[in-house]
Amino acid sequence: MYLLACLGVFLAAYLANAIMITVFYHRGLAHRAVTLHPWARKLTIHTGIWFTGLDPKGWACMHRRHHAYSDTERDPHSPVHLGMWGVLFGQLKSYERTLVGLSRGESEFTRAVEDLDFPISWVNRKRVWYLPYLLHLAIALAIAVPTGMWVLAAAYYVGIMSHPIEGWIVNTLGHAVGGRNFETSDSSRNNHLAAWLVLGEGYQNNHHRYATSAKFSYQPWEVDLGYGFCLLLEKLGVLDIRRDTLIPSPTLVRRAQAQGAAVESAQAA
Repeated sequence: MYLLACLGVFLAAYLANAIMITVFYHRGLAHRAVTLHPWARKLTIHTGIWFTGLDPKGWACMHRRHHAYSDTERDPHSPVHLGMWGVLFGQLKSYERTLVGLSRGESEFTRAVEDLDFPISWVNRKRVWYLPYLLHLAIALAIAVPTGMWVLAAAYYVGIMSHPIEGWIVNTLGHAVGGRNFETSDSSRNNHLAAWLVLGEGYQNNHHRYATSAKFSYQPWEVDLGYGFCLLLEKLGVLDIRRDTLIPSPTLVRRAQAQGAAVESAQAA
């Protein structure tokens, strides 16, 4: 029972972290694929860093730059140039550089997030970025010290602060290993393992083709749990899904491709 409790705590903490990133940061702030209700947007801006350790504006800026320069030398975290293991440290350095660029008002970074009308978190402005980590360490110790449940405490801390591994899994496997549904100018791939582990984020090829879609899955056998949480949160009045930008069905895509091929053939004739 104790190990089951540890697993449950880990999953709850992991989901809190992953949902904040994939739904609120990624599909909400970075791509506006979902419209956060005003109170939810404010909550994300002011508390997101305490759930994830990551600055919402800094994360959105780095991610938009990833799309703009995907798998080129200017990509903040591409395995094509950094290697599989190099991404783990490369993404950290790029994140730090992004925060510095935003704090200094460097146009290279501010242009990417002109529509986000809020500054980077005071935690980063005051250079006390470690406070969220210390907060969750204190919570973990508050669990472990009086009870002796150190494994439970570790499960909580590892789950809630799991973002470096989540990012590494997606940024490496999603751009190095897997199939492709669409021809894109980058090396994006659809990796099922990464998608299952990180709430649909592993379907990078689909996402890079339809970046403003709240739904990352395309084929019937692809499972995007992040979109499932979007649907749930929409019913709870937290956000609205932009259905006009959702990834089209395979039938519609094939029909459009066939029509495009027919037009090209007619023009060539």
